[in-house]
Amino acid sequence: MRLNRYLSQCGVASRRGAEQIILEGRVSINGHVITNLATQVAPDDKVVVDGKPAQAELPVVIAINKPRGYICSHGDTHERMTIYDLLPLKYQNLHHVGRLDKESEGLILMTNRGDLSHRLMHPSMGAEKEYEVVVDQPLHPDVLAKLIKGMMTEEGHARAERAWLVKPNKAHVVLKQGLKRQIRLMFYHLGYEVERLTRIRIGWLQLRGLQLGGWKELKPSDVERFFKETTSVSRERAKPVRKPALDEGSDTFAPSKRTSAPRSRASSPSPAKRSARSGPSDRPQGRSAWSKTRRPR
Repeated sequence: MRLNRYLSQCGVASRRGAEQIILEGRVSINGHVITNLATQVAPDDKVVVDGKPAQAELPVVIAINKPRGYICSHGDTHERMTIYDLLPLKYQNLHHVGRLDKESEGLILMTNRGDLSHRLMHPSMGAEKEYEVVVDQPLHPDVLAKLIKGMMTEEGHARAERAWLVKPNKAHVVLKQGLKRQIRLMFYHLGYEVERLTRIRIGWLQLRGLQLGGWKELKPSDVERFFKETTSVSRERAKPVRKPALDEGSDTFAPSKRTSAPRSRASSPSPAKRSARSGPSDRPQGRSAWSKTRRPR
């Protein structure tokens, strides 16, 4: 095993952070300082970082159904509730894979495996995150197409992989990007306020049978599916889910079932049909029609 990966599994740092530690000469193996990034670690090697032994932790991955009002942080100076308040002491050393903002809820993974974090968070790896989005007013038919086309936001160019309508004011949105408050900013840019945002899927793993505020440790075979299926998942289309299975009786997680999403759900109707159906509208068009002081919640 390469030294940077070993240090990552020890919880010393991410792989990239471990490389910097190695280059700074802070790591020794069997008493010899190591600065070569290609160094391999054998099972019986003694690895020391900054004078302290580094021992690989047993790999752990847990899934949490984050409630609204909790922040993704190990500590908070304002004494707000954090996702670590939901966990027993033995899981307090885990790091969260990505974030959900305070007002969002749903599926989030926590682990001590740096390789899994990299696999799921790096855009090129193809890990999808699916969200259920409830907004403050009925969605116009062309909104979904605009989400997929993308737009410039405060955090950069943001776009969805897929989106489909579930109810007049509810949609499912699939992302690969991980921009800060991305979905809220995208809908705000189009003149909508997000009232509820729930992550219901990460890669193959769906939120199902896990009560709000609950957690569950994943089996090794479940974790390996992220490495085997993340890339292939990006080439398929997720089947639209009519009802998010947040309160179902099953006590297991389930892989998402996929079929090709109907193209009509992400495309605009013809101008004639749209005009005949909706008529003139005084709905604010884009951010310019909104108060400059208003921001997505």
